[in-house]
Amino acid sequence: MTPSPSLEPGEFLSRLTPDEIADLTAAARGRRWRRGATVMSEGDTSGWALVLTSGRVKVSSHTAGGTEVVLAIRGPGALLGDMSAISGEPRSGTITALEPVEGLVIHDFPGFLNGHGRVAVLLLQLVMERLRDADRKRVEYGAFDTTGRVATRLVELAERFGEPTDGGVKVALPLSQDELAGWTGASREAVSKALRSLRDRGLIETGRRRVTIYDLDSLRRRAR
Repeated sequence: MTPSPSLEPGEFLSRLTPDEIADLTAAARGRRWRRGATVMSEGDTSGWALVLTSGRVKVSSHTAGGTEVVLAIRGPGALLGDMSAISGEPRSGTITALEPVEGLVIHDFPGFLNGHGRVAVLLLQLVMERLRDADRKRVEYGAFDTTGRVATRLVELAERFGEPTDGGVKVALPLSQDELAGWTGASREAVSKALRSLRDRGLIETGRRRVTIYDLDSLRRRAR
């Protein structure tokens, strides 16, 4: 199994040199999951880490009341399960395949880092970026209304996974409205109302598991 040529910029695998990728591949085992499959489970104590080579997943957690909170969407090149693999603590979230995915399973991730000091520093930088992103999202929850948070998530999806199309940007990501609600910290009804508002303004068009954004600049301004 070889890494996809369309790695998401900034993700773990895209930061490695060809030699480091070769060493990582040699230390790993390829594996595939079907759409909807659970890749990792919250609370699990298994110690392997995963680097996605194709496909996208959601990282989520559940509240005591059973509500799903979507923490992140990850794509090709992402490193998953690294915190548990290093600390030995239970996994802090569940990872679910949003589409068929492939990845490299590393059973001794700390051992790989011990032999690759530069990669360990890159991982530290990546963790810092995740913390900044988490801080930014906490600010959004307190400062933005639901429509602003939905617009922010749509802008993020467009910038990361969007495909140019006639007059706009198409995002074909299999996220339901319930999952989008869990990602924005709002109810499904509030998200439906926000999407309707953005449609009425001509900024987006929605379909089954897809969104077409016709005015990304205006959507960015609404997100702010």
